[in-house]
Parts: sequence; structure tokens; C-alpha cells
Amino acid sequence: MDQGRRVGLGALTSLVPRQVLDEAIELHGCREERVRKLPAHVVVYLLMALCLFADDDYEEVAEKLTGLLAAMPGSQWEPPTRRAVTQARQRLEAEVVREVFERVARPAATQATAGAWLGRWRLMAIDGFTLDLPDTAANLAEFPNDSAGGYETVYPQARVMAMSECASHAIVAADVSGCWDSEQTLAYSLYGRLTPETLLTADRGFYSFYAWQYASSTGAQLLWRVQAGLHPYWLKGLEDGSWLAVITKPTKLRSDQKDRLREDARLGRDLDPEQAMIVRMVDYTVPERRGDHIRLITTILDPAEASAQQLAACYHERWETETGFAQLKIHLRGPGRILRSR
Repeated sequence: MDQGRRVGLGALTSLVPRQVLDEAIELHGCREERVRKLPAHVVVYLLMALCLFADDDYEEVAEKLTGLLAAMPGSQWEPPTRRAVTQARQRLEAEVVREVFERVARPAATQATAGAWLGRWRLMAIDGFTLDLPDTAANLAEFPNDSAGGYETVYPQARVMAMSECASHAIVAADVSGCWDSEQTLAYSLYGRLTPETLLTADRGFYSFYAWQYASSTGAQLLWRVQAGLHPYWLKGLEDGSWLAVITKPTKLRSDQKDRLREDARLGRDLDPEQAMIVRMVDYTVPERRGDHIRLITTILDPAEASAQQLAACYHERWETETGFAQLKIHLRGPGRILRSR
């Protein structure tokens, strides 16, 4: 492993402090009962290093990592054997790694970062991608793959749902499941992470009344693309070309109940958010994409806080999250590479 990769490992141990690892290990009761060549905190570093340096074998990464740790004052490490690495990974539970991620995954942009903010809101995006996994019976049971169109599955896949900062591509929240779980279903596990300082963007396909109601209840602002077939009740046109509308719960409401909710909205009466909500719609076309029509729905009702033009620009910033996923899947791990962890 060259000097550049030694620097990379040094950055890893600097960005993820030992204290964070120890707290996660203690929380999940994975502290070793006797002194080992690969104690739990070193194993967590090793797992991260194996992801960063996917072209290197286990022994090489482990040797360089423990060599780097041995250079720290008061530390003594010996290169582990392959068997020791395997046993150490088996002792460590997945929840420890998840806990470490939850503690260190944070937005990276500052107030000066271009494309990171719309007014007081931090611009975030939610989207999903899949990862190919080693073809083992255990992986297939945990991460089934339905992409074969009803035919016999060839290999397991994991679906990853991630919330990332548009400007920095930093993933700040994520969940993993098998490909049988839809992106819409998996996204629910992340909506609870939203905060009032967030403006969350999402592509078409994520919208449903229930998802919108739940995500907006966190106090975050939302800016989602919706299918052109969504026809909310027109309420009021706005000076920037956007318009206010009423969306209602799609089921268990009679026509007269929907009419009454719309009338309440028109008269400015308070609405039960479990039944109906006032939203703002933004319609525009993208000439460079053959006049592709885009309809956005947002919780930001006042054009003075964000004009239709600003909202359209923010939505296009979300496409940067796909660039971040490509960096993770292709450039970091290499095209077509299957995760080597079993």
C-alpha cells in the first residue's frame, strides 16, 4: 500500500475518533473480554478501510492499518493473520457499525458553500440505489432480489435508501433492505430524521398523501416532483406563476367531504392535516430535455420566501445526489464490483 493510502487511513482514524467507536461498542455490549490482536475498535476501522481500498486483500489492509495504529504513542500492534481477521469480523455485530455511522454522518456544507442552502433551509435529497452482494444462501435470505422478472434469482442485492446533502454529496442518513422493499417504503424510515432546517427534495415516485403528511409533520420543508397525472384542487394563483392547491386523503372520504374540505381551505379555515393539506404547485418545462414537463409540489407557500424560479433551480440541484451515488458505487469501488463482505 503506497504512501497516499497510508494518508487515507490516517484521515480515516482522524475523522472517526476512537471515542465514537468505544461508545458504540459499549452501547451494544461488544467489548472483548480478553486482550486480542484485533480488538473491536480496530475491527471497525478495518471494515471501513476495506471499503475504501477495495482492490487490496484483507491481509494487506489489516497490516497497514495496524501498522499505522502502532505508530501512535503508547500503542503496540502486530499484523493479524487472515484467520484472526475472519474471527474478529464474526465477533463484531452489525449494529455497532450502524451506530458509528449514525454518530459521525453529518452535513458537510458551510454557510458559504454554493448550492447548499435556500434561504435558511439546508438543501437535501432522498434517493435510492442497489448494491450487488456475494451469492450466498444467507445473503439471499436476507437480501432477496426480484429483478429477474419472476425467474429464478441469480444473486442477492441490497437496496440502499439514503438522504444526502446536495452540495457536498455527504450521506447523513441511510437504511438498507432487500430489493423486494420499494424505495417508497424504505424512505419512511428516514423521514423521521428530518429537522426544521431541512428542505428535502425528492423525485417523482416518492409522493403519496401519506408520505407527504408524515414528512411534513417533522417541521421540514419539502420540494418533491410529482407525476403529471396528479391533479390537486386549484385554490389560488400566485404572482410568480405558481399556485396554491389542496390535496386530500385519497381514501375513506366521500365526495361531499372532499368538497367541504376544499371549501374550508378556500375560506381560510384550519384543515385537519390527517385529511387535507394546502400545498404550492410549480409547473415548468426544460427545453434542453425536449420540453420535459416538470410539476413540483412544496410546503413553502409564500413566494417571498422562495420564488418558483428558485424552487426549480433547487430541484435540479438534487440531481447532484446521483453523481454522489455514482462516486460511491463506481469510482470508489470500481464498476461492476460486488461487495466482498459476506
